[in-house]
Amino acid sequence: MIYESIVSRRTIRKFTQEPVSREVLRKCVDAARMSPSGANSQPLKYIIVDDKKLLPEVFGTLSWARNIPEYKHASNEVPTAYIVILLDTKVREQPGNDVGISAMSISMVAYEEGVASCMLGSVNRERLKGILKVPESLQIQLVVALGHPLEKSKAVEMKVNDTKYWFDENGILNVPKKRLEDIIIWNSY
Repeated sequence: MIYESIVSRRTIRKFTQEPVSREVLRKCVDAARMSPSGANSQPLKYIIVDDKKLLPEVFGTLSWARNIPEYKHASNEVPTAYIVILLDTKVREQPGNDVGISAMSISMVAYEEGVASCMLGSVNRERLKGILKVPESLQIQLVVALGHPLEKSKAVEMKVNDTKYWFDENGILNVPKKRLEDIIIWNSY
C-alpha cells in the first residue's frame, strides 16, 4: 500500500478553490512531527497558512514549474493552503535530512487524504519571512503548497536523459522518470 501511494503520487501545481480542512493540515504536520529527525533533535517548526488574505502574498514569493516555461496559474487555480517548514537554529544550525523527510511525510499524508501537494524550494525567503513575521532564529527551508487537485500528472519513462515535462493530447502533465534498471548498482560500482 505504501509503495503504491509513493509511486502514484505526483506533484500537482493547479488546484480547485475548495479549502483544505484544518484537520487534514494538522494531520500533515503531526506526521512530519513524528517523522525521523537526525539525533532526534527535532529542529523543525511549521507555519500553516490558510488565511485567504495571506494566500496570494505567499503565492507571490514562490517560483513555479521552471521546467515548464508556458506554465501559468489563473487566480482560480492557486493553492488553498501552505505549510512552511522552518529550521530553528537555536536547536540545530543545519537541517540535515530532516526537511526532506518532513516534506515527504506531509505530502504523503495529504495524498492519502485526497489533497495534492507541490514542494517548493525556489522561494523569496526574505520576503516570505516578512509576510509571515518569522523570527530571526527561524530559517525558511521549504514550502509545501496544498489543495484539491485541478490537474492530472503521470510518470513516464525518461528518454535519453530528457527531464523536461510535457502535456499530452489529454492535457495530462507527463513527468519523465529514469528506469529502475538505470539507477541500481548491486553491491559495488
